Amino acid sequence: MVGTPPELERGTGVPAHVQIERWLLESISSGEMAPGDRLPGERELAGRLGVSRMTLRQALATLERDGVLVRVPGRAGGAFVAEPRIECDLTGLAGFTEQMRRAHLRAEARVLVAATVPAPRAAAKALEVEPGSPVHEVARVRSAGRSPVALERSYFPPLPGLLDQDLTGSLYTLLATRYDLEPRTAVEHLEPVIARPAEAAELGIAPGAPLMLIERTAYAGDGLPVEFARDLFRPDRVRISVRSGVTGPAAP
Repeated sequence: MVGTPPELERGTGVPAHVQIERWLLESISSGEMAPGDRLPGERELAGRLGVSRMTLRQALATLERDGVLVRVPGRAGGAFVAEPRIECDLTGLAGFTEQMRRAHLRAEARVLVAATVPAPRAAAKALEVEPGSPVHEVARVRSAGRSPVALERSYFPPLPGLLDQDLTGSLYTLLATRYDLEPRTAVEHLEPVIARPAEAAELGIAPGAPLMLIERTAYAGDGLPVEFARDLFRPDRVRISVRSGVTGPAAP
């Protein structure tokens, strides 16, 4: 729980809402407040700080925008310390399970769909098969920590026995060990989207909340496409990064 608020300094040129933001950030980084902790109500906290509720709301809005706080409406709601965002590096071809291992978190999966379906047009094009031909569809909610992080929907060639396997772990490891089709390269596209009601329900967020879509086609070492995926990530839980460098002479 939040500790004793500081005495805000007047006449220093630092706005009160900025001082409040710094105090809350320090309380979180020092461990005084932990993810999931609830801040006092606005009226109580503004009174303890000696500021207007408008000033307090300005500070809370900034911290919410930066992913530090999550504000939940309703009688049981309020402002809560957010789970820290997980770093996902797209530079290498690491699946969700490996990304969570690097972050020292345990990846979990809840399977929503595991079926052989007619290939949608986008999946057929990516997997280089005819539209409507059979492909395996696997949709999963991926979690790490206390809440869902991503909604994955992947399409695979109709590999024999794939849907009979344990689909709660790394599908890339499954492709590599059982079918000798380890994904080695991928083409990925990132696009901000808005959560539709069904997606929002699975991810535990409000409909219309922002999501990051990563559309990916993964290829085995011989260039054979082995997966077409559309993954939706919660940007309040995940930060996407890509490393880049110059491999040849720099342009003049």
